[in-house]
Amino acid sequence: MKTKVFSLLLTCLVFQTFMFGQAKEMVLIEGSRYLPLYGRDSTVVAVKDFKMDVYPVSVEEYMTFLKDNPKWRKSNVKGLFADKSYLSNWESDLKMNESVNPNSPITNVSWFAAKAYCECQDKRLPTVDEWEYAAMADETTKDARVKPDYNARILSWYEEPRKELIIGDSPKNIWGVYDLHGLVWEWTLDFNSVLITGESRKDTDKDSNLFCGSASINATDLMNYAAFMRYAIRGSLQAKNSMKNLGFRCVKDVNELK
Repeated sequence: MKTKVFSLLLTCLVFQTFMFGQAKEMVLIEGSRYLPLYGRDSTVVAVKDFKMDVYPVSVEEYMTFLKDNPKWRKSNVKGLFADKSYLSNWESDLKMNESVNPNSPITNVSWFAAKAYCECQDKRLPTVDEWEYAAMADETTKDARVKPDYNARILSWYEEPRKELIIGDSPKNIWGVYDLHGLVWEWTLDFNSVLITGESRKDTDKDSNLFCGSASINATDLMNYAAFMRYAIRGSLQAKNSMKNLGFRCVKDVNELK
């Protein structure tokens, strides 16, 4: 009996240590109001304070998740939650292709899998607004969208993606977040919420978080081609889809942090 109690305490201690380590790799994003590329009423959106992972989730971190959550391994995952491309670059359930760097961002994961990973960390996926708000910063400015070189640099990556994907290999932005641009696309919680039918931009229909919609909205900044491409990619996805250049990172509400 004592052995079982000790084992349980040790497991909890390891889990708490792991969670604390995870939390240390997050930074505060101070919320404000901003004008998104798309909006049904073309008005500003209020973003509350939140914390964001400094780095996208790595292959090595996802491996740990799979060890603890067998239902998300490629041989076990249900077709409803992941298509045939899910972890297609893995040799087996717990073995990566030898050419994959453990410190590269995890890709070929569905929205369902990414969401499950974040929830296991007591976090969540960022909303489109949270992601775009954090990503509009460069190394020195919180809103760098007016800078020609900011958009040009992002577009150059979209035109010719990097062949070697190493996390943290690009400069961090003013918030202290790495790789929002220049590495992989990233899932968001409401990835296709802009292209849905309904009375408001934040449609409350549960299906709006899962499946592609039919209505496109006029852009507020016709010169921001980089953001337009991100919205277009998101709008083309279904939640079970996986792509070789699509990863994710997690966020957490400030009021949930201890």
